[in-house]
Amino acid sequence: MLGVMTEQPSLYPRDLKGYGGHPPNPNWPGGARVAVSIVVAEEAGSELSLADGDERNESVYEIVEPIENVPNSCLASHFDYETRVGHWRVMRVLERFGVQATVTCAGRTIEKAPWLAQDITARGHEISAHSYRWEGHSHMEEAHERAIIQKTIDAIEGACGQRPLGWHTKGAPSPNTRRLLAEMGFLYDSDAFDDDLPRIQQVAGRDLVIVPYAFDTNDMRFQGGPQGKFLTADHFAQVCIDAFDTLWEEGETQPAMMSIGVHSRFSGRPSRIRGLIKFLEHATGRGDAWFARRVDIAQHWRQRMQAP
Repeated sequence: MLGVMTEQPSLYPRDLKGYGGHPPNPNWPGGARVAVSIVVAEEAGSELSLADGDERNESVYEIVEPIENVPNSCLASHFDYETRVGHWRVMRVLERFGVQATVTCAGRTIEKAPWLAQDITARGHEISAHSYRWEGHSHMEEAHERAIIQKTIDAIEGACGQRPLGWHTKGAPSPNTRRLLAEMGFLYDSDAFDDDLPRIQQVAGRDLVIVPYAFDTNDMRFQGGPQGKFLTADHFAQVCIDAFDTLWEEGETQPAMMSIGVHSRFSGRPSRIRGLIKFLEHATGRGDAWFARRVDIAQHWRQRMQAP
């Protein structure tokens, strides 16, 4: 009929209601009011670079510098601070507070620095997958994306003997990403920013746990570009403390989870590390918080929701 439009099924189906006003009680271990997930991103060497044979240079890091046609050694050195210095500083802080984290690693990073994966797992942190290169997946054909996911698994498992069970795409996933992850044996992905609690989604006949992530409590806002907002360590600390206190207070009746994103090349800088320290001093001192790796949160959620 003229003027009548037929709605086509979406490649990215959305649920605008979620848990509504009645979220389930996750019953976090120890009766915690809030589960705190610290995610440390390790991406050095995976950034797009003509020097590595990539199609272009990454242009956004500590500054915005769209250099074309020639390698950018300045770009490389900013990322290299991550593995040379920042990683060790962040690890020392986590050890000081007895906090276990999820370290999400790009596959090419681990190929270039296999000792990084070995150090992460030796410390008891979870190593998860952050694609192979530092790029989104939205444009990838299915066969290529499947190969990229497998390449990332192989790089991490080959370096430390543990295959990753968690995944987070840099930027947007493709319509196939979640299904491919389920088919390839992942327990969870973090490609969602839409909730304060995990959920279980049936994908390709399997239960995949969606453990949501957050950008407001993420130190990526130190870097250049329009998303840059944090100027000092106190800015980052206060945003994280405010989020924690809100969820902690609400957690008396509605426990939830929060995510904090840390990049070793950002928060690992001496001018910024105190943001993480100040948050951990506050949150560990308040109590009733479960600091957990994302794999532990996902396993707890699956067991809790599937319990009779």
